[in-house]
Amino acid sequence: MLRLEHVNKVYPTHEVLKDVTWEIKPGDRIGLVGVNGAGKSTQLKLIAGLEEASSGQIVRQGNPRIAYLQQEFDVDPCRTVREELFQAFGEAAAVVHQQRLVETAMATKRAAEDSVFLDSLIKDLSRLQNCFEALHGYELEARIEKLLPTLHFTSDGADKRVGDYSGGWQMRIALGKILLQDPDLLLLDEPTNHLDVDTIQWLEDYLLKQTAAMVVISHDRTFLDRICTQIVITERGISRTYLGNYTAHLEQKALEEEATQAAFERQQKDLAAQQAYVDRFRASATRSTQAKSREKLLEKVERIEAPVKSVSGPSFRFPDAPRSGRQVAVIEDLSHSYGDKILFLGAHLEVEPGDRIAFIGPNGAGKSTLLRLIMGLEAADDGRASLGEHNVIAGYFEQNQAEALDLQKTVIDTMFEAVPDWTQTQVRSLLGSFCLSNDAVFKNVENLSGGEKARLALALMLVKPCNLLLLDEPTNHLDIPAKQMLEDALQAYEGAVLLVSHDRYFISRVANRIVELRDGELILYRGNYAYFQEKKSEEQAAAAAALALAEKEVKRLANRDRQRKRQARKKGAA
Repeated sequence: MLRLEHVNKVYPTHEVLKDVTWEIKPGDRIGLVGVNGAGKSTQLKLIAGLEEASSGQIVRQGNPRIAYLQQEFDVDPCRTVREELFQAFGEAAAVVHQQRLVETAMATKRAAEDSVFLDSLIKDLSRLQNCFEALHGYELEARIEKLLPTLHFTSDGADKRVGDYSGGWQMRIALGKILLQDPDLLLLDEPTNHLDVDTIQWLEDYLLKQTAAMVVISHDRTFLDRICTQIVITERGISRTYLGNYTAHLEQKALEEEATQAAFERQQKDLAAQQAYVDRFRASATRSTQAKSREKLLEKVERIEAPVKSVSGPSFRFPDAPRSGRQVAVIEDLSHSYGDKILFLGAHLEVEPGDRIAFIGPNGAGKSTLLRLIMGLEAADDGRASLGEHNVIAGYFEQNQAEALDLQKTVIDTMFEAVPDWTQTQVRSLLGSFCLSNDAVFKNVENLSGGEKARLALALMLVKPCNLLLLDEPTNHLDIPAKQMLEDALQAYEGAVLLVSHDRYFISRVANRIVELRDGELILYRGNYAYFQEKKSEEQAAAAAALALAEKEVKRLANRDRQRKRQARKKGAA
């Protein structure tokens, strides 16, 4: 279908891709992975034809239809869902737009008073209607109606404006638009960003049913494991391809690096022995000829390069902090709402040292609000949500934490203010693990991107001694190595952690308790994410069994009533 052959991409400031070669075949589901800045999005833009390679080529067979869902997907909040989905059919959508303009003109005062003008509008409308039918417009509308239930929109819901829906629902609309184009190849750049767990799982199930080939960029390792049948990793501008999902590619890489390391060590040992012989007998009267011969052979030996380890961030440990009391945070009979939406109704939870709690629930359930209530940044309507009273030192990272940074200071000076006793190597090593390296550390904060500011804010929070961490979506804008560093640090952390995240892999590595926000309550599961999933499956199975039993009982009672009525009619006839 499509192949990248020795693709190189150079921007005015740096080289992104050096030698990228890989291919996409029908039915492939490829995960494109690598650290931030490795050139993943650049490769999607090259495939989509939005940019051109500096050298190398992209070979397309049969002119495949390519659809591209970018990180900042394009939807118009003022259109209804149906109208927005219809934009997938560009020419037909343009005709519909013209029809609306003509219909608006027909309702004006001029049209009512000027019959010639009105006749011209009627002719225009007739022409546009014929054009719409020639483009099979009604069939296109039928395709949208068929798609709506798959996207989980009701018929009434499709009449609402796009702007009335959350980002997760808008992503469904954007995805629906590109799938209506019936693509041969689907390009998805971070499709799970800012989606809750339920929506991510819906997206996984939906994509698995698609027949189009797809290339996906994602830092969600669980998503990559479920979706992908192949992984292409880009490191230092060079690509390598592995069959299987994300976990399988890690196993293959480990074996590959182990084999390369063994071959490198064997060759180095042999070369050293040969060089020692040459050095020893180069001046020998009897063996100098042999020594020179071996020296020439050594020069011709093709050297095995030492294996380059996968790009990864350095390890990090949280600074020591004093121990807190037994109660780190407490929620008692908490009730809180926004307008008519009740978030909490008589909720209870107690947090103790060593608890690493992940809060689970759909967007809008109140997860971020709960952290703000505990920190005292919002006042509860009723009840209590607060930090513990004895020696609790809290570190709080919220999604807009970057707004508190001093924009006029450089990145490295900002970091040194937080850790004045650290060496420059320590500071730059930590910043590098958050993808702030080289010249970026000397930039003023105001010149950083939104993602870079968020990573700097997280790094600053992590170096402050505290015995309670409240983290609201800390992995947004982090690549996989940075996530792994944070996971390892949190596992070794001795304080308590309250975590909001939609990254299931991150949750599974970090959390030892799960709290589900459900119907205004906080439901505590005293185990990790796998335990939570097991218990949820049991609950769903029990609910399904209870529903089936109830339906069976309804049918039994209905049958009994029908029998009684038949018997009553027979008696009446007699």
